[in-house]
Amino acid sequence: MRYYVISGEASGDLHGSNLIKQLKMKDPQAKIRAWGGDLMEAAGANVVKHYRDLAFMGFAEVIANLRTILRNLKNCKKDVLQFEPDVLILIDYPGFNLRMAEFAHKEGIKVFYYISPQIWAWKQNRVKKIKAFVDEMFVILPFEKDFYAKFGMDVHFVGHPLIDAVDQFRKGLENTQSSLVNEISAQKPLVVLMPGSRKQEISKMLPLMLKLVEKNSDFQFVVAGAPGQDQQFYSEFLNDSGVDLVFGKTYYLLSKAHAALVTSGTATLETAIFKVPQVVCYRGGSISYVIAKNLVKIKYISLVNLIMDREVVKELIQNELNLTNLEKEFLKVAKEGVDRENLLGLYQELYTKLGGTGASELTADLMLKSLDP
Repeated sequence: MRYYVISGEASGDLHGSNLIKQLKMKDPQAKIRAWGGDLMEAAGANVVKHYRDLAFMGFAEVIANLRTILRNLKNCKKDVLQFEPDVLILIDYPGFNLRMAEFAHKEGIKVFYYISPQIWAWKQNRVKKIKAFVDEMFVILPFEKDFYAKFGMDVHFVGHPLIDAVDQFRKGLENTQSSLVNEISAQKPLVVLMPGSRKQEISKMLPLMLKLVEKNSDFQFVVAGAPGQDQQFYSEFLNDSGVDLVFGKTYYLLSKAHAALVTSGTATLETAIFKVPQVVCYRGGSISYVIAKNLVKIKYISLVNLIMDREVVKELIQNELNLTNLEKEFLKVAKEGVDRENLLGLYQELYTKLGGTGASELTADLMLKSLDP
């Protein structure tokens, strides 16, 4: 079989890589071409466009880069036709991927969508495009199956692939060697700073997180560098802060962490699966935030709270994200006490809801069953 996979973000690269590994195991003759990242390439895909060139955050940023986005779409369509895949596998990234779904459908190419766009949060009208142009939908959040059922769609709930990713990491933990990480984890209680994966997020979140460092010398802070970013970009923020920057070791850091400050996104769920108490931080561009506030139909921004349907982790959003509030909420989860204990107990309930291990393998099995002539 010939597979064309499109992912536009770091989390999609991770989940795409694990799916690709399973597809290649079950279909040894598989030819896989992709838009993605280093992990998908390492898993055996021929990556022709890196997600770092595709990630634009917020309404204003998308408009400013519209010409680049349209050029990427044109190039992607051309490349898909030249490759002649048996199936187009789309991973989240809806603004781009829904256009590709429509294109592929009209060209007679089967379309699978793995990891639903968050249409339950906003732009619910996108479900019409998904219903019209997607042949099979594979969702990873427990409430999404019921959501799609309301629109007459029977989708596959496969469980969350982060469970597999973390489980895989833990099994290989004894083989992980990093003198820098070992040195850090041997000092004071470790606090991991995860200010996002995009430049716009990092530039807004990291300076405030670093202010907390100055006032809490009882802890050792470290920044988990985002895939796709480089050390030079972070250096202007870190300066003489004394905070280490570590790339490619996020899971190792979380496995040793006492607490974390996390920008909303997949990282909030990863942190919870590692059972690390966290405070969720988010601040967007003023224009993007005003538009989003009027359009988004959800009570929470973190996946942890959305899945649990209540506030399990504290969310500091936009104007609420200031040094006073951040320090107050950080100390609640970092200091031993009832708040920290309650949070750890709720994490176990969250883990059960996520569906256990085997998401990537189940998805591959279902895809191959659907493709079997």
